Amino acid sequence: MKTKGIITLLICIISTISCKENAKEKMQTGMFSPSWESLKQYETPEWFSDAKFGIWAHWGPQCQPEAGDWYARHMYSEGHWQYNYHLNKYGHPSEFGFKDVINEWKAEKWDPEKLVALYKRAGAKYFFAMGNHHDNLDMWNSKYQEWNSVAVGPQKDILAGWARAAKNNDLPFGVSIHSAHAWRWYETAQQADKEGEFAGIPYDGKLTKADGKGKWWEGLDPQNLYAQNHALSQESENIGSIHKQWGWENGATPPSSEYCLNFYNRTVDMINQFNPDLIYFDDTALPLWPVSNVGLEIAAHYYNSNMKQHNGKLEAVLFGKILTDEQKECMVWDVERGAPDTIQEKPWQSCTCIGGWHYDRGVYNRSDYKSAKTVMQMLIDIVSKNGNLLLNIPVRGDGSIDEKELKIVEDIASWMDINNECIFGTRPWSIYGEGPKAENANPINAQGFNEGKGGPYTSNDVRFTKKGDVLYAVVMELPESEQKVLIKSLSTESAYFNQTFDTVELLGGTIVSYHFNEDGLHITLPENLDLVAPLAFKIQ
Repeated sequence: MKTKGIITLLICIISTISCKENAKEKMQTGMFSPSWESLKQYETPEWFSDAKFGIWAHWGPQCQPEAGDWYARHMYSEGHWQYNYHLNKYGHPSEFGFKDVINEWKAEKWDPEKLVALYKRAGAKYFFAMGNHHDNLDMWNSKYQEWNSVAVGPQKDILAGWARAAKNNDLPFGVSIHSAHAWRWYETAQQADKEGEFAGIPYDGKLTKADGKGKWWEGLDPQNLYAQNHALSQESENIGSIHKQWGWENGATPPSSEYCLNFYNRTVDMINQFNPDLIYFDDTALPLWPVSNVGLEIAAHYYNSNMKQHNGKLEAVLFGKILTDEQKECMVWDVERGAPDTIQEKPWQSCTCIGGWHYDRGVYNRSDYKSAKTVMQMLIDIVSKNGNLLLNIPVRGDGSIDEKELKIVEDIASWMDINNECIFGTRPWSIYGEGPKAENANPINAQGFNEGKGGPYTSNDVRFTKKGDVLYAVVMELPESEQKVLIKSLSTESAYFNQTFDTVELLGGTIVSYHFNEDGLHITLPENLDLVAPLAFKIQ
């Protein structure tokens, strides 16, 4: 009887553990249900349409090596420059894998209050933090992921720190979630060198909890990080094949139901802990769609939870990529490193970075950051098409930004001090712009990726925004000679000309003269113009 009782007790304990592992976080009910048809009830909140500009800390353990984006994937690709970098800095990835890079990451100089206050000073109207990347480390005290920033690495609740700083600076708080792709993305960690002294020795992507005995990660299961207990996808040895499998098609090994459930639980746990104002998914449409419905369930939970928080009013913003027209009814379209070349009916967002997504010491050494002028040219182009710009300022592993980045942010603040009224709270005009770059088609590619195409802006490139009865014409570059500007769309013969246009001002400066005729609006500027481009003209 005693033995039978012990066995019964063990069965109960095992059953309890199993139920806990397979339990599903409760989905908040309400106006939205987990279907595309139901999500089409979504309307973008007005505050987001007014905000126009956000800043993002796309920061996690992949910033620790200071060797750029997708480090935790490419460090397992023999011959890749990041593999060679890892070999020289840390050793072979069979012995020192990405889990060990996480252990090196301490975030010892991280001051979220200082950084968020700086970003608000630069004009940011919302702030984004990264919740997790494809490397699968959760940046909060996660109930469903033992590999999180409180348990390992910095041993700090990163999201909690960012959330407090955003609240203290009265900025809406956003969280980006990228971990749905870890399943496919980490497949390089299953592989091995083909040549040299380590040929045939597997990298650490298949290690198990039992392998950790006596190691710093004893008690942790690497598979909860790497998620590689599955067959490789087709063409997995081709490092670039993942791009055509991003939507789980073209031979990608489908994720297990356990993996999808874990993603759901982790994301819902994050929503319940932080109630973010914005969520960014680095996915085609929604996470794990169409192989799983968990993305739809998360979206419904998020919208319903947000409405509950705001007394029945939906104030949430949810982003997805490569959306169909139907899906653009359900959430906000995000375009990565680019912009559409027409005005969009619905508000949208472009996400980009002054350097790489993760901190890259090489970009710093080469001074390859985007200038503040380039960022502001991008911003006004995006705003003229009914979009917002989310700008990443790469953060070093220690939690700080470098002095070159700081100067760029300060220069953005200086431009915003003079010109912010042509950005915030504006809407598109009849046309978004004129000039060489507006006249040439520049289609986006997949997620976006048409940034910087078509050569640099000139003083003939103009972008328009409006606010009430005021029209803003923003000239993208200083005049090349004679200090003269011509805005052709404001010709007295133009369909866009308004007889009430009788005052033209230069924000932050003065105008020598101006007049409208059949050629356009002619503006003469003073010779010693102490302003930087873009130049914003206020017409009313």
